[in-house]
Amino acid sequence: MTRTTAALTSALLLALGCGRRGTGGPSHVPVTIAHAAQRAVPFELLATGTVEPRQTVEVQAQVTGVLTQVTFHEGDEVAAGQVLFQIDPRPFQAALEQAKGMLARDQAQAANARLEADRYAELVKQDYVTKQDYDEKRANADALGATVRADSGGVATAQLNLEWAAIRAPISGRTGRLLLREGNLVRANSAEPLVVINQIHPILVRFALPQQNLPDIQRYRRNRLPVLVSPSKEDTTFSAGTLTFVDNSVDTTTGTVLLKAEFSNRDNALWPGEFLSVRLQLYVEDSALVVPTQAVMTGQQGTYVFVVNQDGKAQSQPVTVERTTGQYAILTQGAGVHVGDQVVTDGQLRLVSGALVDVKGGTGAGGEVEADK
Repeated sequence: MTRTTAALTSALLLALGCGRRGTGGPSHVPVTIAHAAQRAVPFELLATGTVEPRQTVEVQAQVTGVLTQVTFHEGDEVAAGQVLFQIDPRPFQAALEQAKGMLARDQAQAANARLEADRYAELVKQDYVTKQDYDEKRANADALGATVRADSGGVATAQLNLEWAAIRAPISGRTGRLLLREGNLVRANSAEPLVVINQIHPILVRFALPQQNLPDIQRYRRNRLPVLVSPSKEDTTFSAGTLTFVDNSVDTTTGTVLLKAEFSNRDNALWPGEFLSVRLQLYVEDSALVVPTQAVMTGQQGTYVFVVNQDGKAQSQPVTVERTTGQYAILTQGAGVHVGDQVVTDGQLRLVSGALVDVKGGTGAGGEVEADK
């Protein structure tokens, strides 16, 4: 076969092959779509927060003695006023009895001294005794009266020490680990607490926002702003609380303002020291135009979505994203995408503007389509 004949044969085969491929028409790109929709969307400020107890108390002994009893287990919930520790009360009981005895003795002596001073007051009027003798009796009665008052203070102190031998919970909350157990000598006002109690019902979440957000926070704060927290931005399980505190100054180092929100925490979902994703809701936009966040693509010309028209073709449509919240992107209305438009949420990487698509599934308003059965 000559070179010319071979070349003609190859060209003919190539033409036939192209003809066969052309008869099938352009291929369809499989995609998943959703409908652009209008819905109420909260305007939220996002931050990372830290859980902190509403109150924290370090329980310490106020008297020195041997610890004889611990009435709770580590990690228990305790009530305010509940006895947590018992120090051996016998030395304090003995001190109280001694103080009471001294008080009784001095009260008797003071009463006798007052009677004697009263008698001398009558005698000095009749010149039976000198004024100096009377003054001495009166001074003695006054001194014994002062001694009685001091003894009364001693009794009160001894009584207080006896009461302090039973160490009570100053607040309701959850106990931490025990640092001393029965048999140890505890010292009054030691640097190391016996146990730490955290109040977690309710509980607080502390977070910071840029100072640029402060005017909006102050503007809407009168409405008792709701705060939602979750372990991560992707988590859909939230604990709901209320903004309770805005600091009175901006941190000049970070340019942020400190805020706190309070949560009932009845289910113990929040734990002191935990890091959380925080959403502070300022207001709700009633008729926002939304599409799923995965529908929005970014290219050299900015952000865009693929809209599927009635001919089954995907058209690239530039959009302006005002903000994102959760699984939705809020678009500027009247900028190319309208309510009810079908936007591609999966398969965009295989698309070009004008490509035919094969929709896999039915659509949901503002949400992703369900897969074909």
